[in-house]
Amino acid sequence: MPPDVSTTAKRHAERLSRALDFLANRLDEQPGLDTLASVAAFSPFHFHRIWHAAMGETIAETTRRMLLHRAAGELVRGGLPLARIATRAGYAGQPAFGRAFRAAYGMSPAAYRRSGGIGVPAVHRSHNEDSTMHDVTLAQFPGARLAAIRHVGPYSEMGTAFDRLTAWAGARGLIAAGTRFFGIYHDEPGTVPEAKLRSDACLTIADGVAVDGPVTTAAIAPTRAAVLTFKGPYAELEAPYRWLYGTWLPASGEEPADLPCFEEYLNDPKALPPSEWLTAVYLPLRG
Repeated sequence: MPPDVSTTAKRHAERLSRALDFLANRLDEQPGLDTLASVAAFSPFHFHRIWHAAMGETIAETTRRMLLHRAAGELVRGGLPLARIATRAGYAGQPAFGRAFRAAYGMSPAAYRRSGGIGVPAVHRSHNEDSTMHDVTLAQFPGARLAAIRHVGPYSEMGTAFDRLTAWAGARGLIAAGTRFFGIYHDEPGTVPEAKLRSDACLTIADGVAVDGPVTTAAIAPTRAAVLTFKGPYAELEAPYRWLYGTWLPASGEEPADLPCFEEYLNDPKALPPSEWLTAVYLPLRG
């Protein structure tokens, strides 16, 4: 009897998920093809094509994307010297790191650090971050049924959960033109240790769709919300959150609802440069 195609695809996704977890947890080591193939229990002769078919990018591109995303966050937050960030990103020297970072983010690492990122529109940028302005709209969110993978740890490292979720859903034919991607954030940074922060990588699923493996069902309840749409790298979202909670909310006359904030990712980060990524930040409100 021939193997069941659907079952085989699901098993492939589960094995890829193991390899993605392994890569994310050992990013500084940059594990290679043979190691990742072994973790996923695939032959090294075929694993790269399997990875590329599922992820839409090579193993090297996935690793580089993860490393540069981490580097962007370290540049925005400050602290580490540029030479150290370059080394952690896998480059022997700053010139090579600078070329790779400029190709991905459109400016040098030093300029990126000085400007505080590229995500705030130039018309709104000022020397004082607190005076930066964002457009906020009030909207009724209708609710959503979701497939979710829980991430525990720094919010900046949540991308691996999305990679695993996408592999799971793709193997089951659950990603279509109307599929929406959300992140739900359950804890407040600064009040919970970074290693214990809880978040969920989510995508919409229809009623009746079953989940399995590491995937659970989740939901975002219908709610009125303040919506801030941010254009730029995910590593820069901390500043818009500070503005939304510290400047907009006190002046708005609104009260936050007893629901976690969530984000919707409005375009494909693998198909566009970080300067073009769009994120809708939802702050649930009472009433």
